[in-house]
Amino acid sequence: MTPSKAHVARSGILREEMERADIDALLIYGNNWHADSLRYATDFGIQEGQALALVGKDGVTTLLLDDRAEAERAKAEGNCEVVFAPKLIEAARELLGRAGNRRVAATPWRLMPYGLTRDARDLRISDGAALLEHLLMAKRDFEIDSARRAAKLADEGYKVFRDAARPGRKDYELISEIEAFFRAHRVAENFMIIGVGGVEVRGMAPPVGKTIKAGDLVSTELTPCVDGYYAQVCRTLVSGPASETQLKSFAVYQDALEAGLAAVKANVTAAEIAKAENDVFRAHGLGDYVTSEYTRVRGHGIGLFPDQRPQILEDVKLPIIDNSTIIVHPNTYHPQAGYMVLGDTIVVRGDSYECLGSLSRELFSVPV
Repeated sequence: MTPSKAHVARSGILREEMERADIDALLIYGNNWHADSLRYATDFGIQEGQALALVGKDGVTTLLLDDRAEAERAKAEGNCEVVFAPKLIEAARELLGRAGNRRVAATPWRLMPYGLTRDARDLRISDGAALLEHLLMAKRDFEIDSARRAAKLADEGYKVFRDAARPGRKDYELISEIEAFFRAHRVAENFMIIGVGGVEVRGMAPPVGKTIKAGDLVSTELTPCVDGYYAQVCRTLVSGPASETQLKSFAVYQDALEAGLAAVKANVTAAEIAKAENDVFRAHGLGDYVTSEYTRVRGHGIGLFPDQRPQILEDVKLPIIDNSTIIVHPNTYHPQAGYMVLGDTIVVRGDSYECLGSLSRELFSVPV
């Protein structure tokens, strides 16, 4: 299979960075929940098991996979040498041994298997997280273009979702329509969760067969992937006309999103954006609902994985990098209405931002 243009471009960028850092090879770990580093270097989106890839600055990459089916899939994609390695650590140690006296960095260091890090000195590997993490956060134009196309499909997909959210339908029926739409548009990957109901609903989750009733809130986030890059949209609708309470509650989320976006610029911290969002809830006496009991994050980085650094939280002091793609979303529970979501993927542009989507930020209503 011919490598994608994005993969070729990333490979060149990575070799340049390795040369600049005086690194001969980069050892990269990945699994389904931490897939972005691996994907950057190999263009392989791992789904099962674990992987280690050794990337040489000479352009030679060896990918070790401990799941047989994943190894077969990676071989079919043909972007690098693939080895099925059920004893992953042993295979990696052997590969490093064959590398000889080369300067090897490993990333993400915090996830690197202990069987490798405990002997880091003997294996001649060091922490190389900083090199790749910067590349994952600061996007090039070709990466932003892919995210922009993903955001357009997310908006179009939400319109399909909205039309499908009729009373009497099951939550999984809505998701099946979205997946059919995305597959028809050659989107092979989409992260999606859903919430259906009223004040009893405190979050979103995979579908459980819940039936939509008149008056229910239906919340979702759609996260399609185009050329390896994800974009996300978060929206809430009401089955039938929205009540005064629902509209009043949702106005808090609209104000919080605007406050969060207004805080976005290069070199502000994730904490500053989160605080701007949370302060709106606090001003309405809803400060309890921006805590970890009711909400996970107020946004996050997005790119080669649906949920990347930085996490938008008040205790995260990591600066926002120019040209990074993030989603700002004040998603949380409201005690008078239930769980509501609202958020868009943006690109940080100097002292401002570019919103990649164009979907209205209203509380949608669908006919009953």
